[in-house]
Amino acid sequence: MRGGDLRLADLPKAHLHLHLTGGMRPATLIELAAEQGRRLPEGLLHPGGLEGVARRGWMRFQRLYDAARDMLRGPDDVRRVIHEIAEDNLAAGAGWVEIQVDPSSYAAKLGGLNAAVEVVLDGMRTASAQTGVGMALVVAANRTRHPGDAETLARVARRFAGQGVVGFGLSNDETRGDTAAFAKAFRLAREAGLVAVPHAGEMRGAGSVRLALDHLGPTRLGHGVRAVEDPAVLAELARRGVVLEVCPASNAALGVVPSVEAVPVRTLRDAGIEVALGADDPLVFRSGLVEQYAAYTQEGPAFLADLAACSIRASCAPPERKAELLIGVQAWLEAPPTPP
Repeated sequence: MRGGDLRLADLPKAHLHLHLTGGMRPATLIELAAEQGRRLPEGLLHPGGLEGVARRGWMRFQRLYDAARDMLRGPDDVRRVIHEIAEDNLAAGAGWVEIQVDPSSYAAKLGGLNAAVEVVLDGMRTASAQTGVGMALVVAANRTRHPGDAETLARVARRFAGQGVVGFGLSNDETRGDTAAFAKAFRLAREAGLVAVPHAGEMRGAGSVRLALDHLGPTRLGHGVRAVEDPAVLAELARRGVVLEVCPASNAALGVVPSVEAVPVRTLRDAGIEVALGADDPLVFRSGLVEQYAAYTQEGPAFLADLAACSIRASCAPPERKAELLIGVQAWLEAPPTPP
């Protein structure tokens, strides 16, 4: 078993909670802004500006995210970001990455909803071939928009099921929108064999997790950490085998918890719930996939290997890729410490 230097980047894992714009490299964003002669908000230039995210919460985060997304001019920029995401995740030990994209946010620059999905999938195929990292797309609806828009996106996702689209999500400000109103969209997606992966239990409490369980039929939940506020909800998550995509850095930056270490990952695992760590939006939160694991090194190598295995099992990777990565996790756990 490993001791000393844990070499977390060597630990095979899957990255299941990552948004497209949020996966952009800061250097790429700065370069794009310079090429267009545009200014970036302070919080996107310096990590210190993120203090305002925790103080002002979701609205501050959304403004930063929208400003970054607006720098993407067309297909070439999107393909570049996807390729760099693959490279960065390869360096972090991720052999499989699922990226969430709301096609309606990119449609105007990419030629429409279907064209936006095609651009992303094409970028993923190329990046995967060049890096060896498996990639898949989760089409995500915006819960602040009309549920009919989500149903349209579900139909778009259905069209590409089996062609690189593996799931359907629901994101944006969790304090807005009626979760039950999105039930039809998720039913359409599930009927096409897509996994349901809505956000819940971050900006709102355990009740939002219950609503997602009751109306959306989730396979995984984005975040879900506030389920710990209700033992009955925790028990229901475990009973249904719903996996939580926990993103410690974003939870702390948005003020959901006082620190990364306070994210209740151990509590969730002790309750029998599978946890897949994710970085959410590294561009904004300045914390990548390895850093999410590093927050729990005090729990020991076996716990970190368990989290990595959770992420792999919960992924939509092909069985052979899962088996390969799980063998790698065991090898990492059994490897001797790295010499100084």
